[in-house]
Amino acid sequence: MAKKKICFVVAVPSTAQAFLKDHIEALSEDYDVFIAGNISYSDELTGLKVCSYQHIDIEREISIKNDLKAVRQLSSYFRKMKFDAVHSVTPKAGLVSALAGFLARIPVRIHIFTGQVWATRKGSMRFMLKSIDWLIAKLNTHILIDGASQRQFLIDEGVVSEKKAQVLGDGSIAGVNIQRFEPSEDSRKSVRQELNIADDKVVFVFMGRLNHDKGMYELLPAFDKLAETNKKVFLLLFGADEENVASTFETYKNLNEDNFLYYGMTKEPQRMLQAGDVFVLPTYREGFGSSVIEAACLGLPTITSDAYGVLDASIPDETGLRCKVGDVDTLFACMNELAVDEEKRKKLGTAGRNRVLERFAGSVVVKHWKHFYDTILR
Repeated sequence: MAKKKICFVVAVPSTAQAFLKDHIEALSEDYDVFIAGNISYSDELTGLKVCSYQHIDIEREISIKNDLKAVRQLSSYFRKMKFDAVHSVTPKAGLVSALAGFLARIPVRIHIFTGQVWATRKGSMRFMLKSIDWLIAKLNTHILIDGASQRQFLIDEGVVSEKKAQVLGDGSIAGVNIQRFEPSEDSRKSVRQELNIADDKVVFVFMGRLNHDKGMYELLPAFDKLAETNKKVFLLLFGADEENVASTFETYKNLNEDNFLYYGMTKEPQRMLQAGDVFVLPTYREGFGSSVIEAACLGLPTITSDAYGVLDASIPDETGLRCKVGDVDTLFACMNELAVDEEKRKKLGTAGRNRVLERFAGSVVVKHWKHFYDTILR
């Protein structure tokens, strides 16, 4: 009996490499798996167990002419291959796949929501982007969402119906590679030596895009206030500076080379995060908060905001602390509490790691995906 066929649709191959590699490997045991997207070379899919790939001109920028061209290309490919299911990831791929799958009459059409750019937008841009998500949800037969609080947000906003929206397991699109994010005292010491951070410093670490949405303009003043009286604290930032946040560093009077470092980008998050004692993400919006569970897997307690999405990545007073979104004072209070309480840091960190191992290990998330497909295709 021939295997049923699944096609994943992505805008760029890096999406598949980052989030779908293990899922595709597990699914390929029982299904023929294909991938379509803006893929130019097979080398871009190295390590992915797919039968073949199809180049589709999916561009990130919105363009009616180019987007309709992509829909025609993808719809033609869908009809030719007669897929049993198509599954899109990211908004642009989601829109093109939803239209193409509907036109090609693919029986099972799936999209996974992993965050909403429009959540912090206003006016016509918010309306347009939100409408795209509404259309994606309307045209697909199954909607996956990578967290319970994001699911509720989309239901409350009228984007998805409660009946159609589904979270697999406890959420997270890919979980955590627990072998990669393994705590190591040797790594902690070596990274601190490289960065010239003293052993006795309590290091608050942030990893993500430096911008408003990630809470950078709350984190910096909260730490500045903390450093005014506590000389044992240190703030370490990793990520791309999207809004020239670095130009504001000098405006904080208590930031200096003894307690602050903006490292920039890193390709070794599993190693560099180990310099930290506490992970901080005071975000305004999040799909799930993958960086939170990665840090927790390394045994770091976490401080997060109460924004939707990131709510699912930690449990307040069990695996970390929670501040109010956009609020410097509550963020400062959380940082101050963990700065002076080593026992609490260890307790929260241990609980956080155990929770990740139990609920968010990559192998656990893959099992939920496999069960989902086995249920709808058999």
